[in-house]
Amino acid sequence: MQVASRVEAARGANGRDRLDAGPARARPSGAMRILIIDDDDETARYVEKALKESGYTVDRAADGRDGLVLATQERYDALIVDRMLPKLDGLALVQALRASGNKTPVLFLSALDKVDDRVRGLKAGGDDYLTKPFAYAELLARVEALLRRPPQSDVTTRLVVGDLEMDLLARTVARGGQRIDLQPREFRLLEHMMRHAGQVVTRTMLLEGVWDYHFDPQTNVIDVHISRLRQKIDKGFDKPLLHTVRGAGYCLRAPD
Repeated sequence: MQVASRVEAARGANGRDRLDAGPARARPSGAMRILIIDDDDETARYVEKALKESGYTVDRAADGRDGLVLATQERYDALIVDRMLPKLDGLALVQALRASGNKTPVLFLSALDKVDDRVRGLKAGGDDYLTKPFAYAELLARVEALLRRPPQSDVTTRLVVGDLEMDLLARTVARGGQRIDLQPREFRLLEHMMRHAGQVVTRTMLLEGVWDYHFDPQTNVIDVHISRLRQKIDKGFDKPLLHTVRGAGYCLRAPD
């Protein structure tokens, strides 16, 4: 069925959106499905072509209203959403999805590149934010990172990497049963690293994910906090967990 036909099918006879028509239909097995919601036809066609060449099944919507209908009625593995959309802007679209319990990963794709714009997108329910113009290789890497995340069916209250454990409710950390006292920022930094265990986390990701706003890239604030965190979670243990990946960032991983 064509995308336009599916949008019409999701609406009532009077053309009003039926967003309360029940859970999204289960998708058939096969390639992962991605929905692009962008009124910039040139950008949308470029992204669609590149994603299809990478093996994804792709649908497109040219305005926020149609995008919301498809995202609600169909089953997608990820959404790529422009911030500025006709009929319903991207922030309102994602907020509506989250309010309905839809947890599909969302990558905002926008020409709005100020720090406040990125923060608003993430606080609205976006999982990542990429500014235009962009390199397709980075877009694909970000989509792949979103798709690697485990389903958010349950609320995570405990993180474990090797013998390192974090209780998010009690706000405690222990390694090998030994309690580790962390400052609030250190706790947040470690939580971010543990949620991305096994992955290389860049300085930019840490600045935006832990500090919530952008520092001068040359600042040593990350180096200082990483050094303090390493002293607390690795010192006195046989095998380190926190590693520096030269020229890339940092990685927290369990010993082999």
